[in-house]
Amino acid sequence: MTRDLDVLEDVSVRISVEAGGCTMPIALLLKLGTGSLVTLDRAAGAPVDMLVNGKLIARGEIVAIDDNYGLRITELAVKPVTAR
Repeated sequence: MTRDLDVLEDVSVRISVEAGGCTMPIALLLKLGTGSLVTLDRAAGAPVDMLVNGKLIARGEIVAIDDNYGLRITELAVKPVTAR
């Protein structure tokens, strides 16, 4: 059976990169301001997650591209779909 994925090529998805997270009480959240530091649950230098519509797809490292940030993918989290 052949999978024709051409019909999906123009569908837009939301891609985000997550460097980590944390849990904190609302009382602490309300005290945050300019200059506050929030400790994340991921070590410095650890791979960051690439999410597509909230689902983990890959991991990689943050890179600087001119005046923007980018993601160099180092590991895919899912098997890519291949046409048969």
